[in-house]
Amino acid sequence: MIQKLCTISLILIISGCSLIPTKKIDIVSTPVQIDIMQPDLPRPVQLTAPKWYVVSEARIVNPCKATLSFDPKKYNDDGTEKLKRPKTCDLSERENPDWPEGYTYLDRFLDEMKKQNNGEVVFVATSIGDYKVMAEDMQELKRYIKQLGEVVIYYRDVTMPDGEKGMGVGIKTPEALEEVRG
Repeated sequence: MIQKLCTISLILIISGCSLIPTKKIDIVSTPVQIDIMQPDLPRPVQLTAPKWYVVSEARIVNPCKATLSFDPKKYNDDGTEKLKRPKTCDLSERENPDWPEGYTYLDRFLDEMKKQNNGEVVFVATSIGDYKVMAEDMQELKRYIKQLGEVVIYYRDVTMPDGEKGMGVGIKTPEALEEVRG
């Protein structure tokens, strides 16, 4: 008897849940919307153009003031008499009497820099070759920024929900505007 009971118990244990009716399971594949946080766009680059001074030792023209009247007299639109400059004039009769004879652009530049910098003058110079390198570097920087913007736009487009287009960095050119309109 014990042997029959053990056999029945063993059969029930081995068969497990096979005596209970099974439920049908349906496997369905559906896309799941994943919300991906969009990164902030990089802030625009703000470049400031430096001032460049080109200074030579050429003499500055310091013309005489108009002091002689025309014969017969001529008048401006506002009714004042027109004057002409004499052929030669003293330094005191010139438009800039404080400029000495033979005053050059270099002299004027040095005077202006001394006024701006409390009497100090400092020169910063570059060669033509170095200027060319600086211009090429600026173009390289522009290229890098443009390509970085394109990468950001690509990743935003890929991760936007429902096929929306991401907004990003772009360069406005006539060709790009035509693509948007066309």
